[in-house]
Amino acid sequence: MLHFNKTYNVISWIFLVVSFASCKKFIEVSPPADRLVSSTVFTSDASATAALTGIYSSMINQNFGFACAGMTLYPGLSADEFNNYSSTATQLEFSNNSLTVVNSTIGDLWNFPYNNIYSANSVIEGLQNSSSVSLAVKNQLLGEAKFIRAFCYFCLVNLFGDVPLVTTTDYRKNTIIARMPKDQVYQQIVTDLTEAQLLLVNDYSFSSNERVRPNKWAATALLSRAYLYMGKYAEAEAQSASILNNTGLYSLVNNLNNVFLKNSQESIWQLMPGRPNQNTNEGRFFILTAAPSSSTPGITISNSLLNAFENGDARKSAWINSITAGNNIYYFPFKYKVKTVVGTNLTEYYTVLRLSEQFLIRAEARAQENNISGAQTDLNSIRNRAGLPNTTANDKSTLLKAIEQERRVELFAEWGHRWLDLKRTNRADSVLLPVKLSNWQPTDALYPIPQIQIDNDPNVSQNAGY
Repeated sequence: MLHFNKTYNVISWIFLVVSFASCKKFIEVSPPADRLVSSTVFTSDASATAALTGIYSSMINQNFGFACAGMTLYPGLSADEFNNYSSTATQLEFSNNSLTVVNSTIGDLWNFPYNNIYSANSVIEGLQNSSSVSLAVKNQLLGEAKFIRAFCYFCLVNLFGDVPLVTTTDYRKNTIIARMPKDQVYQQIVTDLTEAQLLLVNDYSFSSNERVRPNKWAATALLSRAYLYMGKYAEAEAQSASILNNTGLYSLVNNLNNVFLKNSQESIWQLMPGRPNQNTNEGRFFILTAAPSSSTPGITISNSLLNAFENGDARKSAWINSITAGNNIYYFPFKYKVKTVVGTNLTEYYTVLRLSEQFLIRAEARAQENNISGAQTDLNSIRNRAGLPNTTANDKSTLLKAIEQERRVELFAEWGHRWLDLKRTNRADSVLLPVKLSNWQPTDALYPIPQIQIDNDPNVSQNAGY
């Protein structure tokens, strides 16, 4: 296998054919490209690894695609996390909850995950048909491909609801595929992640000890989240517990300013930035050096979020910064501290999965199972790290509210957690209607299916309200 740092940005021309042949329509990938990949790429450990790691390069270079800050920015606008100062029409539709079926960003939030899914399917099929890749490498790459597919489907099903379930590169099947009920999509997510757990290694030795490729514990972390969303609380607790018990590999970072550094002890899976002179898209676009305007994403922290922090919460001072322009103060997310870098001296990686979420998942699962003291212990682990006293919540109802609040201030401006939490707990209407007023309709909880997908496949139906 090539050294990971050398292969991370290597995408062979054959892989490029596979990965981007479906950019306009994920369901229309030509058979010749598929045959090229199957016969040419998977002839050695090095070429197969380059094909798989090329998917990560694709994910991090999507320019506000779903995996490159898109899942942070746009769901945050849809919820109550951000103020929007941009006059860009596509962005205004998110903040105003007035999405249209031709919104180009909606197209990106649909197409980019499906492009990655297609690439993962190609890797899975290529590896299964290969006798040239060593068993250890084959297992690791198969596990990563299944993880990537599960991760993309988790994002899709939580943005769009029922979605087409594509698990093959067979264009004849994919051109007529219909939307699958989300419960069945979740079953595929669980299947992929449980299989990935068996295939992936326990540490990061395969990636030069950098946390930029998923291992067994990344699959476990996403599986615990999936089980929580499915209402399978005992399973969610068990998965989270297995990670939280692995104190040799993971621990909470006491200095809040260091949580999002590359290879942080709190990180379970990160993505390595691949663009010159920048660490992350969050750092590049969220850190303000002047008053927000239509020439930038124009994002600031909402008053609602700003006021959600308790007095003495160290996260407010560590993870939120501000600038003053005229008589106005603008607050912005500051979890990532670096806007631009000189050369290749990266200090931050884009954190996708981290340990604090696992404490909150187990706390919620325990509360749902009436394990009050256990839920309090997990919740207090996060509160105490932030300099706050132990929770006063002492029964299931108050604990669930306290955990929702803690998730809001711990996981803000990360992967759309607030938007997804409000929807999965059926709280979107009661929380967002007073904030969004006449702009909010219950059908806004799901994004529209891009019109071009419906035009291309008559079996794909549209969400209600669009």
